[in-house]
Order: sequence, then structure tokens, then C-alpha cells
Amino acid sequence: MTRGGRLAFFSTCAAAIGAAVIAGASAPAQERSAAPALEITGTTLRVRLADGSTREGASLIGAVLRVVAGGQSLRVRIASVAPDARDPNGEVLLYDFRVVLPSGTEEPLCLADPNGQRLALPLAGRSDEAGILVEIGSGAFELFCTASPQGKCVRLGYAPWRHAPDGRSMRDWFDACVRMMRGDYCGDGHHFTHNGTWIDISDRIGVQHSDEDPTLSFEAAWGPSGAICVARTRVPELITLDALARECPRLHGHLGPNVCTEKAADGLIINRSRPAERSAQ
Repeated sequence: MTRGGRLAFFSTCAAAIGAAVIAGASAPAQERSAAPALEITGTTLRVRLADGSTREGASLIGAVLRVVAGGQSLRVRIASVAPDARDPNGEVLLYDFRVVLPSGTEEPLCLADPNGQRLALPLAGRSDEAGILVEIGSGAFELFCTASPQGKCVRLGYAPWRHAPDGRSMRDWFDACVRMMRGDYCGDGHHFTHNGTWIDISDRIGVQHSDEDPTLSFEAAWGPSGAICVARTRVPELITLDALARECPRLHGHLGPNVCTEKAADGLIINRSRPAERSAQ
């Protein structure tokens, strides 16, 4: 979690509904005769009607989407749309999606995030087997709850459609953030963290700054393919440094506090966490 910056988050290895793939939609009641097409820009969900007009943002409140989650088809109503108050650029939109049950009653699509919100945001692309969002160029996109690593990383400032101050795409920082949130050291989709673990996040492009909390210590440096080096594992009960060396040969020679230090670490994102009371390393 980063407590001194604009956001405060816990480490997360999974979302309530990891991702819900958009399969179809209907426009608000007065426009249902049209066969709409869906598209996404940033987190803006846009419906293009047969007559060429578009609806987006608050004008989509009341629209019903057909989504697929966990292999199950659901009808989901957009109950509200609002800019994320934590986004200084005002371009990140958060959606309150409600699953419409056969009885006609509704329930939130998402579980609550650490701040108690049950919201979601859409992102272009499809998740690969390791849970990393990949642009496939077909207009596909997914919904991510704000409790998910993807939702958190967008709200931390690593939106994949943005650019770093030096002009580089922010997607690499976004992917590194998702790996970091999940404790996916090897970058193969295996997660080594517990939900609710406190983490402190920083980078060298000025998006996030360390809180310098003395109760937290350096854990690892991260890139889009996983950890660059690891000083210690976040949860030794899940994996130790010795086990990580066996699990991820590419990290051989980049493990341990003597070879992986906060100042020397070469990564897009650096994280600190609270050391376990007992060390299995």
C-alpha cells in the first residue's frame, strides 16, 4: 500500500471477478431499437448506434451489458458513471455495474476494494494466461474491479494508454505494477502474496513516491516481465528465496539483500513491504 501518495492500496493477487469480457450491450430503453457497437478509449466506454450517434459517460446510465464472467453469461446494468476523484487528469471513469438477477433484483458486480467501493473500469485488450492485458486490435476489452491489480494500477497513475515524461508508453509500468501487486516474481502468472499485505510503491518517473515508512523494507524491483531482482520475498510462507531460485532460474544471481538493494535496483517500479516476523530465508 502507498500511504503518502494519492492512493492507498493493499497487495492483491486476484479480483472478486477477475475480468468480465464484454459480449454485447443494449442502449438505454429509449434507444433499444438500434444494434449498438461497443468501443473503449482509456476507461471511456462508448456505444455507437446504428444511426452513427454515440453515447458515453453519464448518458450510458441505465444501459444493460451482456458480459461473460467465469464462463457465465450475465446481464449487467450501468448504475452510475463518474470520474475518479483521485485522478488529477480527470480522465479515469469509474462505473457501478449491477448484475441483474432473474428475479429482477440487482447486486454489485464487484466485491468491495480496500476503500469500500464496489466499482469497476474497462480496459482495452484481453488478459493472457498469466493475467496480463494484451492489446489484440479487435476492439475487445475487459472490465476490472477496483479491487483488482489492474484497477489499482490504473488508479495509481500507471494507466496503460498514457506516456511517461520521457515519452515511453506507460504500459510497461502498468504491467510491472500488476506483477508487483500479485507478487508474480517469475512473471508466469504464479502469485506469491496474501490479500491485504501492506506495500509501498515508488518509481523513478515521479508517479509514485515512497512513504519512507520505517516499518517497511525493500522487497524487489519490477519490470513488465516480473521481478528484476528480489531482496526478500513478501510472504516467506508462500515462497522463500531458495525456492524462488528453483522456481525462476532467470533470477539466479539477482536474489538476496546483498545483490538486490533499493538504490542499485534497476526496475521500473520499486516496492517495500513489511518483513515477516519470522524469516524462512
